[in-house]
Amino acid sequence: MSQHKFARGLTLWLLLAFIVAPGVFGQKKKEQSGQDPQDKPRNVKPEIKKAYKDWINKDVAYIITDDEKKAFNKLATDEEREQFIEQFWRRRDPDPDTDENEYKEEYYERIAYANEHFSSGKPGWMTDRGRIYIKFGKPSEIETHPTGGPYERPSYHGGGSTVTYPFEVWFYRYIDGVGSGIEIEFVDPTGSGEYRIARSPEEKDAMLNVPGAGLTLAESLGLSDKFDRISGQGAYGNGQGYSREQDNPFTRLITLNNLERAPQVKFTDLQADLVGSPKVEENPLDFSMRVDFFRLSDERVITAFTIQTENKDLSFENSGGIQKATLNIFGRITALSGRRAGIFEDPVTTEATTDELVNAKNGKSAYQKAVALPPGRYKVDVIVRDVVSGATGIRNLGFEVPKYDAQTLSTSTLVLASRLEAVGDRLPSEMFLIGQNKVIPNVSGIYHRGNDVGIYMQVYNAGVDQTTLRPSVDVDYVLTKDGKVVGSQAEDWRGMSDSGQRLTLARLLPTSGLTPGSYKIEIRIRDRVSGQTLSPSAEFTIIQ
Repeated sequence: MSQHKFARGLTLWLLLAFIVAPGVFGQKKKEQSGQDPQDKPRNVKPEIKKAYKDWINKDVAYIITDDEKKAFNKLATDEEREQFIEQFWRRRDPDPDTDENEYKEEYYERIAYANEHFSSGKPGWMTDRGRIYIKFGKPSEIETHPTGGPYERPSYHGGGSTVTYPFEVWFYRYIDGVGSGIEIEFVDPTGSGEYRIARSPEEKDAMLNVPGAGLTLAESLGLSDKFDRISGQGAYGNGQGYSREQDNPFTRLITLNNLERAPQVKFTDLQADLVGSPKVEENPLDFSMRVDFFRLSDERVITAFTIQTENKDLSFENSGGIQKATLNIFGRITALSGRRAGIFEDPVTTEATTDELVNAKNGKSAYQKAVALPPGRYKVDVIVRDVVSGATGIRNLGFEVPKYDAQTLSTSTLVLASRLEAVGDRLPSEMFLIGQNKVIPNVSGIYHRGNDVGIYMQVYNAGVDQTTLRPSVDVDYVLTKDGKVVGSQAEDWRGMSDSGQRLTLARLLPTSGLTPGSYKIEIRIRDRVSGQTLSPSAEFTIIQ
């Protein structure tokens, strides 16, 4: 064989070796691994059922937080998703101790209302008005202009006459996480019935782009140019000249941005602080608390929790000319066994005009929650937060709900009140109402000289005189200072009526004749039928 033929044969052999080799080598690799990679199962995430997609993208799209949404999307099984949904609604339940979830029921009622009243070519829940209604509920007030037409601008929008598209203004007195005195304007520039949130008061002006028409007062007097207003360079476009801070474009954008957020879960942050380690040492809010007991039945006792703050410690902010301070209050009641016996959570607002603010800051704000509890030992954890400043205070208090024996002379808590008055035929608020009296306890026990000290107490199981068929009880009020009696007075029962064997003691003690100092009021009770006696007492201080 020639050298040339040998070289050609060698080249052909090498070429065939390279063509065949991958298959051979691949076969060896396959034999070593024992499995064809194409036979391995693919790592495919199972598709989420439509019901769960609709729940997160439609049902709760406006109220689910970003963290909750991320957590939901990481869930792998339907069982986990069901548990998540249950916990989602439970976190928002205002009264977890009942079978109903009032928030959930109201939320779906809002969706139904939005679909019925705000639909316009698309479901009502998808519109701007529907979204705001579903998230924040019914507005406190609504100004509506369903056909638009001639319109006199208010002075804070420049005054003057113009013509508008259909528009509405919704007013909310307070929205958690957004603020107080919130105005939301919706405009329908197409006349289709779909109102959109306006980012400027100019959006409703149908004459905005018509030269020489719909001028403000300043424009009609030649003090400003309409073009500047249209372009955003004039007094009503660059944030200058607004008489209301809420109309400032920057403030308006901040408000609209806050409205886009999911509503905060009511006081969940406060509840978390109770079980966590809240940082309240930097901005503590001092408050006083007391617990009072009033017999309801043999097995239930009205337990009244009263919380009191000094107004000087609160942060007031202007809202429509009214100075307001708002506190968020959350309380959790647990039995000795650790079982939760109840919760309460409410916002409390103190208001005053600018002229009244100085005097208001010298006063106090009080809140009360009454809960019916069976006799036993309990603990209450309360956290109070100033909405404006963020100042926070926490109190933990153990207490025992008394057992009232049906045959034994007994009394409710002796309450020294800052305000005590008979309700009569008026329709009072539930707070501070005890029987036929409105009783606002003075938790601190400090009174200015000249202010009456309210004294309130109920007496149970007093013996009945069979001759007069009325309780036969002697009651004396004894006032002492430094151990010495400085005054006493007997209770006059004539003309008194009460329910069953319950007697109510309610009177005002004048302090104008008392010198500053510490005092003790003792109520001496003697049942002339059974011979039983009681002497409950309470202390208070008089200052100038």
